[in-house]
Amino acid sequence: GRLSSKRLKGLKKYDGIIVPGGFGKRGVEGKIKAIGFCRENKLPFLGLCLGMQLATIEFARNVCGLRNANSTEFNPKTKYPVIDIIPEQKKFLREKKYGATMRLGAYRCELKTGSRSWRAYLSSNPLTKKVNLKKKYIVSERHRHRYELNNKFRKILEKKGLVFSGINPERNLVEIIETKDHPFFVGTQFHPEFKSRPLRPHPLFREFIKRCIKK
Repeated sequence: GRLSSKRLKGLKKYDGIIVPGGFGKRGVEGKIKAIGFCRENKLPFLGLCLGMQLATIEFARNVCGLRNANSTEFNPKTKYPVIDIIPEQKKFLREKKYGATMRLGAYRCELKTGSRSWRAYLSSNPLTKKVNLKKKYIVSERHRHRYELNNKFRKILEKKGLVFSGINPERNLVEIIETKDHPFFVGTQFHPEFKSRPLRPHPLFREFIKRCIKK
């Protein structure tokens, strides 16, 4: 979990960083430090599932001042559980019905008009010119995870500059986060790699790579 200052500075040689999904707490603190480095040094960053959750933790700790904010996956007793299991699923977890605690498959995501993610999806849509920008722009993305961004902390996170650019309209769950004043700092709760193809890359991967090339 440790990442020395020397190794952190070594990240500057990279064009961009992706922190993928996963489970368990091994290496988590090192990943959080790397994410913070990307945010502070304008290094393109894309967080997938766990990567998005760790980006939320890093932002909560270092921008919002919520010291030792964490996920209940790693610290069940954390004072600031910015990542948690939604209440209706905790019952299944206590009963060890683990399958029932996961969000699996396709869910809708409503994009925030004008956000970086919104622009990324529109730029990859061959029907962009026909899109009515006054209407909601909703995409479908695939999931496999148990923990979510805790809605109790959305107000303070947003106040400090975190943008919730994708929301599941049915359950009001955060799907995409991003920051302003950064070349590319985006995290997704879903797995864009599940819908990416060699000749038809996912919009967020394509936008991430474009930003890496421009670096």
